[in-house]
Amino acid sequence: MNTQITFLDVKFKNPIVLASGILGVTAASMKRCIDMGAGGITIKSLSMEPRTGHPNPTMGGFDNYFINAVGLSNPGVEEGVEEVKKFKQMCDAPIIGSIFAGSVEEFGKVAEIMCTAPIDILEINISCPNVGEEFGSPFAYSTEAAAAITKAVKKVAKKKNIPVATKLSPNAWNITQIAEACTRAGANAVTAINTASGMVINSDFQTPYLSNKVGGLSGPALKPIALKSVWDIYNNVDSPIIATGGVTNGEDAIEMMLAGGTLVGVGSAVFWRGPEVFSKIVDEMKEYMKKNNVKSLKSLIGKAHTNKPKIR
Repeated sequence: MNTQITFLDVKFKNPIVLASGILGVTAASMKRCIDMGAGGITIKSLSMEPRTGHPNPTMGGFDNYFINAVGLSNPGVEEGVEEVKKFKQMCDAPIIGSIFAGSVEEFGKVAEIMCTAPIDILEINISCPNVGEEFGSPFAYSTEAAAAITKAVKKVAKKKNIPVATKLSPNAWNITQIAEACTRAGANAVTAINTASGMVINSDFQTPYLSNKVGGLSGPALKPIALKSVWDIYNNVDSPIIATGGVTNGEDAIEMMLAGGTLVGVGSAVFWRGPEVFSKIVDEMKEYMKKNNVKSLKSLIGKAHTNKPKIR
């Protein structure tokens, strides 16, 4: 059985990658995910300057979903670059650098610094749902803004021969059009999806659970939305996809690949299954391959679009 996947000419031992924003930004924490079975890492999104994020409470896990409004806290891109360098000294696993900013010009500047790190792919986070008051409406809702940001970042990354993926929002009604715009602007791939905008109210205290009131919804409840987003993008856009959102087990990951994902991002599943979730998911994917006589995971990408159910 072959679990290896090549994505944008980068080789991954398996398609399961740590999603951005999970388990910190330090080299040691990222290396631990590789040791626990992840095929690659997406670093926590980095900004030009350090950010403290929102005040507590910023997150909570429930039966079928996780919600957070961390507020993109991070140590800043310069310190993040140093952690990437340390990570690459510790192991040779692929790493995806993730960045965000408040303007097209700033995205270009952050990308320029991020590209000094030995990253394999650069991810543009235009889709965080819980910082609207600071940055205005997310860029992920506008084809023009998404394209402009992608073009600016691609111009920088191209000099270093680093491929670019733009991370999209499920909150955008026109996510397929956004994906098309980003691809035309130079994106080599898209990441689908970020968290969905959501809210929890604490009935005991009769007040919103999060200090920010609203936050990003992830976990199993997000999977059907993520799956449809991946399906729609694969159907309409000629671009490889990092499929993420609600993946908790091997079957979820297989579904994402059947819908059109090449890599599969895993994040909040750590809450339910621990840091060993990466190896658990890979083992479950291998069980599926054995049961269904699948020789290579690559053969599953987009297969649900061509397979028709048997009529009994």
